[in-house]
Amino acid sequence: MRVLKFGGTSVGSSENILKVLAILKDYNSQQIEIAVVVSAMSQMTNTLVKLGELASTGDESYLVLLKEFEEKHITAARELISVKKQSAVFASIKRKINDLEDVLHGVFLLKELSLRAQDLILSHGERLNAYTIAEAGKERGLKTVFVDARTIIKTDSTFGAAKINFEVTNKNITQYFTENKGVIPIITGFVSSNENGETTTLGRGGSDYTASVVAAGIGAEVVEIWTDVNGVMTADPRKVKNAFSLPAITYVEAMEMSHFGAKVIYPPTLQPVFTKKIPIRIKNTFQPEFEGTLISEKSGEAHKLRVKGISSINDIALLSVQGSSMVGIPGVSSRIFGALSKSNVNIILITQASSEHSISFAVDPADAVKAKNAIEEEFHYEIGAGRLEKVNVKNNLSIVAIIGENMLNTPGISGRMFSALGKNGINIAAIAQGSSELNISAVIDKKDISKALNALHDGFFLAGTRTLNVFMVGPGLIGSTLLDQIQEQSSYLSENKSLNIKVVAIANSKKMLFNEEGIDLKHWKTSLEACTNNMSFDGFVEEMNKLNLPNSVFVDNTSNKEIVAYYEKILGNSIAIVTPNKVANSSSYAYYKTLKNTAFARNVDFLYETNVGAGLPVIRTLQDLIHSGDEILKIEGVLSGSLSYIFNTYDGTTTFKEVVLRAKENGFTEPDPRDDLNGMDVARKILILSREAGYELEPEDVKVENILPEACIKAKTVEEFFDELEKADEVFQKLSADALATGQKLRFIASMEEGKVNVGLKLVGMEHPFYSMSGSDNMISYTTKRYQLNPLVIKGPGAGAEVTAAGVFADIISISNSIS
Repeated sequence: MRVLKFGGTSVGSSENILKVLAILKDYNSQQIEIAVVVSAMSQMTNTLVKLGELASTGDESYLVLLKEFEEKHITAARELISVKKQSAVFASIKRKINDLEDVLHGVFLLKELSLRAQDLILSHGERLNAYTIAEAGKERGLKTVFVDARTIIKTDSTFGAAKINFEVTNKNITQYFTENKGVIPIITGFVSSNENGETTTLGRGGSDYTASVVAAGIGAEVVEIWTDVNGVMTADPRKVKNAFSLPAITYVEAMEMSHFGAKVIYPPTLQPVFTKKIPIRIKNTFQPEFEGTLISEKSGEAHKLRVKGISSINDIALLSVQGSSMVGIPGVSSRIFGALSKSNVNIILITQASSEHSISFAVDPADAVKAKNAIEEEFHYEIGAGRLEKVNVKNNLSIVAIIGENMLNTPGISGRMFSALGKNGINIAAIAQGSSELNISAVIDKKDISKALNALHDGFFLAGTRTLNVFMVGPGLIGSTLLDQIQEQSSYLSENKSLNIKVVAIANSKKMLFNEEGIDLKHWKTSLEACTNNMSFDGFVEEMNKLNLPNSVFVDNTSNKEIVAYYEKILGNSIAIVTPNKVANSSSYAYYKTLKNTAFARNVDFLYETNVGAGLPVIRTLQDLIHSGDEILKIEGVLSGSLSYIFNTYDGTTTFKEVVLRAKENGFTEPDPRDDLNGMDVARKILILSREAGYELEPEDVKVENILPEACIKAKTVEEFFDELEKADEVFQKLSADALATGQKLRFIASMEEGKVNVGLKLVGMEHPFYSMSGSDNMISYTTKRYQLNPLVIKGPGAGAEVTAAGVFADIISISNSIS
């Protein structure tokens, strides 16, 4: 025989009750013997509690609430029972409601709500619901009978949480099932009675307890707990979207997961079946075909996950006791816990330093003050003498725990846990691990609980799959190209690299769009245009920090100076940064170092490969040389794609103006070509490279040669600039002629040697690597101790949306290699 227990949500409406009856009919058709335990309809127990409270305070509004309670059950019966049988069912329901009204009226008159009266009041939820379900089952051809558990489950008189008399109860259960074969009993959960026939209740998890007691009493093959989820989940699905149900777990794993917040079962009530090794299966009433989770003594070879669940306790307070009186003195711990026990304070977690100098323990926040006072009273002499400090209390904390029997003797589990938390900037206030290694618990800030659960779940359950949450500012030419590249590569990265890049936010200068589930990149432009959130850097960073997602990456595709001021705060919140924006790294050296140090301290990436050579591996190569012990002696580079094109093309056969105009028309220059020709962009790039090489340089340390005549610089418009450039053509013709006469070529070169940085137009001969350049390519030459005779040269496209976006994309992907 199987015992099926249906919780409040499963029987919370007539529609849901019909689903339950369909499940019973399916078992009946398979000739499987079943007994059914049901809870009250969803929220009805809370309503009954409220009724008692209102009546006990003399508040006549309890009568209005009672009418609503009655109507809820009458409505369900009306929808489940045929018209010709409704009158009898309604009359029975009405009699039970009248009994409830009489009890409430007595409470109202006395203005006193005893535990005995409260148990009688609360019993009506299960009694009414079980009766209705039994009658509805008969309507559908099932041999269902209503069983008031008060007739079989006998307890002491501890009202509110009665203790079962198993000797009498087991005898009653055996007798009932012997005398009532061939029927489907619909048994009231939670409800019982004492030896005098007075109504008692079984306390928290009472319906589970009823099912457990019945199953143990008849030696059932399995207990099925039917609820509204697909079994025991790897984590709370409300906080971890990728959570999934576990096929099987052990009794002890189930108890640990329940202690740390899993709501599917309440293990203390299931002790009778644990003792008899009767398995429990958690099933979903609304998806009955799903196998759910089997809880048994052993989870089986097929389900040898190292970690079975990531659970949490959302709100705790951490108390710490420390001082010299604790070191090496026996009995201190027993005095602490004795004082807490006398004050009825339950301890959730304990951790003690090996030096014995301090003990920390977690309690319910509601007990924090009581616990503090109890300990300080116990140790008032030691505190007064300065040998023990006053108890320190930290609030707004949570516990996150990884759970699993297979963690035992498996190296690296705790390392992976703490690495995942640390990488996401989650500070750990305390750690606890039992000698059984069944769980590892960490106390963290309450605000980080969702982030921690997701980071740990991804690290332990998604078979190596890593998720990056991307927040992007600047969906212009580079940004939109990057979004296209992410979309195009998403399937490949998922299938071949186990990487999911989820774009969570996109913002332009006017609007900002956020979607924690990920923005559909096929329609991001439409979604951004339709959203109503006005863009502000303050608002964007605040929302990004508020979401507090694990493995977050901020991508700045702008050249904006204002957003750079937020970089330190972003990195400080353990959010990685990827950017082609050169402003941060080419402003003051102090800010450059601040960002580097913050990234290092928070263990997050600050990547800016595209600051210098678009998609070329310029900065990464330089860093690799330095990290491997090489010394940079000299850096030379043609670092501007636009200037490269101009001077690679200009040979004196056409005017300089025509070459610059052609470069502008091809999109190689800024709208105002002077922004390229003034050399400031190149100056920023060589400054960044020099700093990466270890030189403490400021922007003013870079000497930039001006190649434009004064009239060109002072021109009020771009059109006037081109007019002046035409007038100054003889200047450039002479430069070209001089180069031709000496067999050399003009190149706009940035160089750094011994900390001296210069940018300007130079002549290079055939022996120089820059001599053979063409098109808009960039070229960088590193002369080092290892590459002294033959400098290391990097050459390729140094401009363009495609290559720059690809460089940003590469930086994003590289971050994924360092996450759990």
